[in-house]
Amino acid sequence: MKVTQTPLADLLVIEPQRFGDQRGFFLESFNQRDFNRAVGSEVSFVQDNHSRSARGVLRGLHYQFTAPQGKLVRVTDGSVFDVAVDLRRSSPTFKQWYGIELSASNFKQLWLPAGFAHGFLVLSDSADFLYKTTDYYQPTDERAIRWDDPTLAVEWPLAGVAPNLSAKDSAAPLFDVERCYP
Repeated sequence: MKVTQTPLADLLVIEPQRFGDQRGFFLESFNQRDFNRAVGSEVSFVQDNHSRSARGVLRGLHYQFTAPQGKLVRVTDGSVFDVAVDLRRSSPTFKQWYGIELSASNFKQLWLPAGFAHGFLVLSDSADFLYKTTDYYQPTDERAIRWDDPTLAVEWPLAGVAPNLSAKDSAAPLFDVERCYP
């Protein structure tokens, strides 16, 4: 497994080693011992999620406030532009964002420790997105930041096309430092 530190504190790109030949390929998508070693702590995942979205769907920027979730995310079909925003006021990269293409062909994964908002834009006709979480989904604790917030200024690769948003994401509030982590 190859682990690359991103410009944001504690946010990691993880690339599993892939073995392939004319028959196909094999890769170990997750190994608890190697993952803990890579992130430098004991992490326990409690929930796996799988979503499928069509081209142009933008989901996010989401986070849970009182029960923050760490997330290990990857794409198994299609491709997305995946975005993490550091909401930890004590972090040297507070309010900064990082974006990366995750796809079924590049096999990259992104580790977002608790304290980040997360979102993605589907670049392919459709995309299957999988993520492991360190805390359970709690609908009453979910928060969102508007995808086009001018304070964060995420550079989504939209090419002039409006994203397809849920009603919840369309109504998300702008960034508010009071709704961030210590």
